[in-house]
Amino acid sequence: AAQGDAELEPMEGALRDLAATDGVELAGVTAGAVESEFQTSRIRAMCDRLGIDLFAPLWGEDPAALAEAMFAAGFEIRIVQVAAYGLDESWLGRRYDADALAELLELREEYGVHPLGEGGEFETYVVDGPHMDRRIDFEYEAVWEGDRGHLEVTAATLETA
Repeated sequence: AAQGDAELEPMEGALRDLAATDGVELAGVTAGAVESEFQTSRIRAMCDRLGIDLFAPLWGEDPAALAEAMFAAGFEIRIVQVAAYGLDESWLGRRYDADALAELLELREEYGVHPLGEGGEFETYVVDGPHMDRRIDFEYEAVWEGDRGHLEVTAATLETA
């Protein structure tokens, strides 16, 4: 519990500073949690301390359906970190798409991997989507540390229009 709370301290401090600004009235925080009670309970407690609302529009939705909706909407998502049984170095930099989702659903059965990485199994980065004017191109080196790894970005540019 302490680790989850500690991770929220910088956000809570920033929200307190923002709330102290003249003319700013905080209404709430939006969280993208789908099934993580660990994450949601801590964000809810922070909102309670700040006297603001928690808005969690994805809470309770089917994770696979959410992933499919992101793909259908045109998001290009890359896996930038992995830390779970079944996820090896080959996942680093991989596009999170329907094929990856199908494999993740199999890994959920075998190892309990959450198909959206909500348990910290993997982290993603959106490089293109309907909300973006230009795609982010990046170069990287894969860093593998025994049973987990991440991408170390060496260069990033916006695609020329």
